[in-house]
Parts: sequence; C-alpha cells; structure tokens
Amino acid sequence: MKTSLDPKSLRPVLSALKKANAETLRLYPGESAARQPVHTVYGGAHLYKADSGHKLGQLALKALHQFAPEPAGFAEVLGIPSPLVRTLYDRVVEKLSREPVEDFRIDFEDGYGNRPDEEEDHHAVLAAEEVVKGLRESVLTPFVGIRIKPFSNELHARSCRTLDLFVTTMVKLLKGLPPNFVVTIPKLGNPEQVAALSRMLDLLERRLKLPRASLKVELMIETPQSIFTPSGEAALLGLVEAGAGRVTGAHFGTYDYTASCSITAAHQHMLHPCCDFAKHMMQVNLAGTGVFLSDGATNVMPVGPHRAAPGGTLTSEEVHENVVAVHRAWKLHFDHIRHSLSTGYYQGWDLHPAQLPTRYAAVYSFFLEGLHPASARLKNFIEKAAQATLVGDVFDDAATGQGLLNYFIRGLNCGAITEDEAKGAGLTREELQGRSFLKILEGRKKHKKD
Repeated sequence: MKTSLDPKSLRPVLSALKKANAETLRLYPGESAARQPVHTVYGGAHLYKADSGHKLGQLALKALHQFAPEPAGFAEVLGIPSPLVRTLYDRVVEKLSREPVEDFRIDFEDGYGNRPDEEEDHHAVLAAEEVVKGLRESVLTPFVGIRIKPFSNELHARSCRTLDLFVTTMVKLLKGLPPNFVVTIPKLGNPEQVAALSRMLDLLERRLKLPRASLKVELMIETPQSIFTPSGEAALLGLVEAGAGRVTGAHFGTYDYTASCSITAAHQHMLHPCCDFAKHMMQVNLAGTGVFLSDGATNVMPVGPHRAAPGGTLTSEEVHENVVAVHRAWKLHFDHIRHSLSTGYYQGWDLHPAQLPTRYAAVYSFFLEGLHPASARLKNFIEKAAQATLVGDVFDDAATGQGLLNYFIRGLNCGAITEDEAKGAGLTREELQGRSFLKILEGRKKHKKD
C-alpha cells in the first residue's frame, strides 16, 4: 500500500514527539508504590521523646475507654453503620495498641515557637538523640521527620542551623538515616526557598557521606503563593521541581491558608470552600507525579471543659458536659476525615492523642464500607484485563486498575482490612505485595502460558 510520507520526512516530527513524551514521563512517573501514612502527628520538639508514639497510643486508648467504652456507643457518636461496629472497634483498639502513630513530625515551627538560640540548639540535638534511641529500642514511629522554621529572611539562618544540628547529630550516631525520614518546610513564598533547602541538603549529604537525595523534603502548602505564581500560573509543580527530586509530599495547612485569604477565625475550618479549591489545585497539579498529598488538621480538640482538682472529683453534671464536649469534637474530626477521604486525600494531621481513635475509625469505616463492591469490581476488572492481554487485544486502562488495587494496598497498610479480606478480590499475597496492576496481568499471562 502506498503512503504519502516516508520515514525520513517524519523523523523531525517523531523526534520532537519522543522528546516531549520523555519529559512528560519524567514529570509524571505515576503514583508512588511506597506506603503512605494515614496521618502525621505534630508535636513540639521540646516535648519529643523516643517513645512519644507509644505514649500517645496509651493516652488515646485511655480516652476511648473513658468516653466510649462500648463499641455501640462509639459507633452511635460517629454515625457508623451497625454491621461494622464490633469489627471496627476491635481493629481501632488493636491499632492503638500496636502502632498508634504512623508518622510523627518533630515541630520546630508553630508547635515550638521562637526561643533563645541556645535553647533551640539544645532541643535540636536532644530531639535527634531521641530519634536514634527510638530506632535502637524499636519504638520509633514508621515515619518520622522534623518541621523546620520558614526560609524567610528573618528565620532562614535559624532554620538552617536547627536542621544542620539535628541531621548531623542523628547521622553521626546512626551512621545513616532512619527509615522514612523527611524534612518539612513551611509557609512557602517562592520556589527559591525549596531550591535553597535542596542545595543545603546537597551540602549536608556530601559532608556526612550520605547518598545523593537521601534527605527527602515535604512541602507545606499554606499560602496563596504556593498555589499560584505572581503571573497567575499554577505554582505547585514548580515548587516540586525546585526540590530537585527530593519532594515526596505536599501537606495542606488549613489555618494559615484560610488566614492568608482573610477568612476570620470563626470560619477557618477544613470544609471551607477555599480549602477545597486549594486542595483540588494540589491534586490537579501533582496528579501522576508520585508526590503524596495530605490534608490539614481539625483544631477543635476532644477535651472536656472540666478537670478535677488534685484529690477531688467532678460532679455528675461536669462529667456529662465533658462527655458531650468530647463526643462533639470526635464527630467533627470524624466528618472532616471522611470528607478528606471522599475527595481523594488519604492522609491528614492530628494534634492530640484523643484524636487517634477517630482518625482510625474514619479511615477504617471508609475502607470497610467499600470493601465488597471494590472487591467485586477489581476481580472483574482483572479478569477482563487479563483476557484482553491473552487474546492480543490492547489493554490501555491500567491506571483504573492500579487505582482499584491501591484501595486494597492502602487498607492493608493501615490495618483497616485484613489480607484474607483483600483476597476476596481474587488477589494472592504475592500480587498484593507486588503493588502493581501491570505486574499482576503479566504474572497471570505467564501462568496461563505455562
């Protein structure tokens, strides 16, 4: 058959196309296969101890047993469907006993404040030593990091010194880094702040003989300037690019962002429309980049208004008011998390140990409620996709399949669903551990041939 164009004439066109496609793949490699924690707990650096995660779990269990000692009562407060009540409550208790905090951020910013240089120096070294102790004693949270002060003109020198002291102390004691360590930079105003942090980390890695880009960065998205550039372009991908391959996460800061948008304190909350807009911008700009997204925090703490004096007791009315206050805060926290999950945000912040029961209740109910339909859909999807590849058809909807698979991977990682429940989707343990939809299809194709 005769064509009008020969390969030579098409070469410049296809060469440019190949270059553009390669750049797209570089910018958008797809979702990360790494585990994403369901939350990050922030705590002041001056209070951090090696077993902080464990102690927070004890306090969380105490709050749960005090304010919702029975599964039915806990479910009623949160509005959880009755068929899930016993299973969910037991799994929340198990999680709080085993791994209550998935990610801890040692905070040298809002949760720490501005202190004399000598005091911050001391806390930077002490916190690093506690991280090392936690790792050696096997009580360190699975993910850990520090939030430094902003890279503003007023604070960048202090921020750099704290980071240097912390990382240097930790690396010299460990001869390396703890697993899943990250540096969080807040209140971004321009990409150069991220680039400066990245260059500083380059220097630290060389001096401390760490592998290149082993120090990872997490961005706090809490200013309008981190959503749009001065020229009106989307800013987020530029911030990630400024990190030179270090950026693994972008966390939304609800209260700084709403304040920057002139929203008064009474109306600053996670469900405000301006927050949904900013978070959707984050999703649109960073989809396919492999950067994990996190929502912000509920700032209404589940704490009663009354506390008994030493040796005293509360009246029955005061006890009741405490219960009402905690239940109200729990429900608010639960609803905020479910909103985040329904909009594609699988991670958020927690600020108080009594928020941990509702964090896991919200996450677990989300996965358990969707388990059976998701299982049927994924099983059917894999069967059709495998059949298409076996007969030689082109299957080009791997992204949908990977999205369905990620549902089970996320649920398994946090303890919401069991391995046996995930197998209801027709998956083997090896397929789940492989974390790749395409690998599942390749494996089944090979098995059929054999």
